[in-house]
Amino acid sequence: MSLKIIELNDSGITVGDETGVITRSPGFALAVGNSLELGEVAERQARLQPTNSYNKYWLELSMEPLSHGNGIRHFADIAYAHLLHLAKIGEIDADVIFAVPGNFTRVQLAILLGLSKQSPFTPVGVVDSALVATIAKARSRSVIYADIQLHQVLLTKLVIQDHQLKSESVIQVPGVGNQNFMDLMMQLATGLFIQQCRFNPQHNAESEQQLYNTLPNWLKQDDGNQNSLLLELKTSTAVYTAKMPRERLINHLGGYYQKIHKQIAALATEKDTDLLVSSAMAALPGFINTLGDLGSLHILDPQTINSACLDYREHIISGADGIHLVSALPLTAGLEQATAAAIETSTSVAPREAQAQAPENEVGTGSGAYVMPTHVLFADRAICITATDSIEIKNQPQLNGAAAPLDSIVLSLSDLPGGLGRITVADDAVWFDSGSLEFLLNQTRVCGRQKLSLGDRITFTENSEEIRLIQLV
Repeated sequence: MSLKIIELNDSGITVGDETGVITRSPGFALAVGNSLELGEVAERQARLQPTNSYNKYWLELSMEPLSHGNGIRHFADIAYAHLLHLAKIGEIDADVIFAVPGNFTRVQLAILLGLSKQSPFTPVGVVDSALVATIAKARSRSVIYADIQLHQVLLTKLVIQDHQLKSESVIQVPGVGNQNFMDLMMQLATGLFIQQCRFNPQHNAESEQQLYNTLPNWLKQDDGNQNSLLLELKTSTAVYTAKMPRERLINHLGGYYQKIHKQIAALATEKDTDLLVSSAMAALPGFINTLGDLGSLHILDPQTINSACLDYREHIISGADGIHLVSALPLTAGLEQATAAAIETSTSVAPREAQAQAPENEVGTGSGAYVMPTHVLFADRAICITATDSIEIKNQPQLNGAAAPLDSIVLSLSDLPGGLGRITVADDAVWFDSGSLEFLLNQTRVCGRQKLSLGDRITFTENSEEIRLIQLV
């Protein structure tokens, strides 16, 4: 028996322990006769039986009566069934720490704990998910954590006060959750199938469900050039294939991205703000490239919350006074020193307009102490920066469909040479060398060897897609 961690995000509830995340179960339930199918099995049938499908029982967790006539009294009944399902697939039979979203109300927390006490495991602590997601990376006075659920995006602002990281405020951005993006992408895909194949995949429930089930796999395609996605659907009589231009997909999602960007900007009022984005949000096509002006960006590893809950268990597990939501955690001595140094450096750095005396060929962000990026992000593909291998940036004006090597980036730009430069590591820093070719570094036209910092953006024309320096943690 071991301590387990349950992260309650209805887009994918995870169970983990010392070995890492064990299993994941999306917040879907399907009433089948007198029983419930739960998790992925229910999600993959939700559009076949929409009147018997449920996916808001965690978002709207309550004991308000339902009148669906299938024996389910209220959403708490479904949530309890899901907890039992998690206990089974995650082999949970001992103590559990819950990491819950900051929008959970006191009533919802009380229901959760009440249901848990009737389950095969024992709840011993509850902590704000955003707090444990960010505690290991807090370096600035202000931290924003962005995560996506089934029906909304949740933004949490955290601050460092009195040697602690504290959750300060939460913004719910409804209508831009995982299901909303899926619906929007299905709408685009349907239009392309109709246009290119004269086939409407949403003309019946079976093909609509197939479209829904297959879409995530399409989005994971990596064709190297990243110009388009190849969509394929099979019926009993035919195979239909359509191409989805990647630029068209990103533009189609742009309205949702603007809505999220606006709310993040409302929270990111301090100059030294860290923006931490969950891996699920970072996977949205083209989303990360919309965040260039909103602070120092970090993309979190899917294991982050599980690991932090275990690392801080002594501060999360309840004492004699009972279980309560933990919304503040102490900074460790090493982390506090690093945070203090980062804050002191950032406040002493001259503003960007006053950096005219900076050494030639170093025009990076200039926003504080040098932070070495770990990855290069291009077209939703993160390429690891290593000390031994360079990352080649190439230009192929007429793409032939061949996949690019894993350690290179291929653009398609007219009137530019085939070799655009390379990214290397030297002298404990990351550098980009374009030779004599001019390019844009953070919208400033430069050439030659340039030092790159976390958050820097490289483009070669005013409208070309960005190459972004990020940190995966």
